[in-house]
Amino acid sequence: MSGRYSRGSTENESSVSRRTFVAAAGATGATVSLAGCIYGDGDEGDGDVVIAMGSTTIDDVEDGMPDLLYENGLDEDIEIAFSSQSDDTGDQRDTYSQLIEAGETEPDLMMCDTGWTNVLIENGYLANLSEELDDDTLDLIDEEYFEAFVDTARDPESGDLMALPLFPDYGCMYYNKSYARDAGYDDDDFEEWATEPMSWEEWAELTGEMLEASDAEAGLATQWDIYEGTSCCSFNEVMTSWGGAYFGGEENLGGPVGDRPVTVDEEEFIDALAMMRTFVSDEQDDDTLDEFPTGIAPTDITSWDEEGAREPFSSGQTAMLRNWPYIVPATLDGDDYPFDDEDDLGAMPVPYAVEEDEAAQPGAGGTASAQGGWHIGLNPNSERTEEAIQVMQAMTEDDFNLGMLEIVAWLPPKPDLFDDEEATDPDDVGPIGHYMETLRVAGENAMPRPVTAQWPSQAEIIAEQVNQAVAGDQSPADTAADLQEALEESES
Repeated sequence: MSGRYSRGSTENESSVSRRTFVAAAGATGATVSLAGCIYGDGDEGDGDVVIAMGSTTIDDVEDGMPDLLYENGLDEDIEIAFSSQSDDTGDQRDTYSQLIEAGETEPDLMMCDTGWTNVLIENGYLANLSEELDDDTLDLIDEEYFEAFVDTARDPESGDLMALPLFPDYGCMYYNKSYARDAGYDDDDFEEWATEPMSWEEWAELTGEMLEASDAEAGLATQWDIYEGTSCCSFNEVMTSWGGAYFGGEENLGGPVGDRPVTVDEEEFIDALAMMRTFVSDEQDDDTLDEFPTGIAPTDITSWDEEGAREPFSSGQTAMLRNWPYIVPATLDGDDYPFDDEDDLGAMPVPYAVEEDEAAQPGAGGTASAQGGWHIGLNPNSERTEEAIQVMQAMTEDDFNLGMLEIVAWLPPKPDLFDDEEATDPDDVGPIGHYMETLRVAGENAMPRPVTAQWPSQAEIIAEQVNQAVAGDQSPADTAADLQEALEESES
């Protein structure tokens, strides 16, 4: 593998590719342009199954994906073409909506962000796969895929499958093993940390020890800027680990809007914010929690997104990093000091504050990883539905999933494949193979973001409020009260 990676996606993230962090040009508009990579003997776009995805993602997969599809059962008479879209995930959503609303028959298949697949579902822009896929394929998805990941591809009302889960992404906590060794820890500890979640108190004590014993300038780097990545992911993980939820638990993520509780002005939500405020505070005060140390995270986290947080960690300035799996090849395949290989970079599940059976909200508590990733949707106007379904069925094969892990580090959608001999062999799949145990734990404890049409505007409100609380501009309690009122208004 050569430095190709991905991350969990949000409305404001710039790319679905595993090898770029730079935002591409603006919206593509309503016209689909085909990339110049047509497979088979047909004329460009004529008789091909057209798959839409971001332009840099096409760069990553165009050489390997078609061959994998043919090797996994796709009829070689069915040719594959790629439709090049903007790398901005929100632009992709808007373009698909415009195309389908206009009755366009291409693209046949569309790569859909888990964060907005529900928007296409609610508007009737995706074909119902529960009616298109055969029973064996539907049973395979029900029985062998990550349940939380599949749920983001379902119609929240009917439960029908509306998109094929392609690859998930999960947030984890990464750490500098050299700094941990400076603090007196060794490989036995690292092995335990890889699969056994810590409490936030244990984690904070460890981080403080690493900070004191090493050359690190700060303990934790994470994402807390005013953007959806905070509300959907980094804060969602912290809040869930405290037993909290935005709307009364996991069962209400898909609505019904206006008929579900808003559970923000609650003790568990306030404590989650107060803990993060404690981490960046210089000293204890009325807005911090006594059981946690102050000063183990820089106030800079309130302006950091994924790359903002990765860079100080990769350069050795911070001991810990909350981020997505893309940072593994990005860090180990790069030239950054001080990481050479897996002996330098460690990973662990996100810590927790309360056990699952102690959580105030259903489905919360324990370690929690934000659910990111991408699906494949079928255009309901497609004139090549039968051929497109063959493509989707090939994508459900184990060898296709393992092949994409090797080609582009897309995590398999099936938990059992995380233990596969090939998936855990870095010689086959690159450095990500060293971290599959941790990523499986993350996948089994994934927490999706809310999936309603109101969520994008609600996410903006949440991100702004929790950013201000951690920055010290208002108290966690006042933030919770204001946010409760704002979300109740948006629900009505």
